[in-house]
Amino acid sequence: MILVFKHFFYKNYVGLSLWPFIILKEDSLKADEVLINHERIHLKQQRELLILPFYILYVSEWLLRTVLYLDSYRAYQNISFEREAYTNEKDMQYLSKRKTFGFLQYLTR
Repeated sequence: MILVFKHFFYKNYVGLSLWPFIILKEDSLKADEVLINHERIHLKQQRELLILPFYILYVSEWLLRTVLYLDSYRAYQNISFEREAYTNEKDMQYLSKRKTFGFLQYLTR
């Protein structure tokens, strides 16, 4: 299910997945297939980790990488979940061929 909340987002962020919803900054973004695919990849990650552990791991990895890089945006870009989603967001068939726990291969890259 896709929801639109214009005042929910920080700076340049336009989409967010909070199980089971994709939340967008603007209604027009519903037509952005790449963005929707990116958020669907996150929904798949959340589901396979039984939702709550996903959020715990996501925030933990972001905090660790923020300390390592001393840059919160660079940390965000390097979270394994984000790296998997950004790398594969243009492949509309990715979710049908994705291996379980596919994000793990992005932990050390």
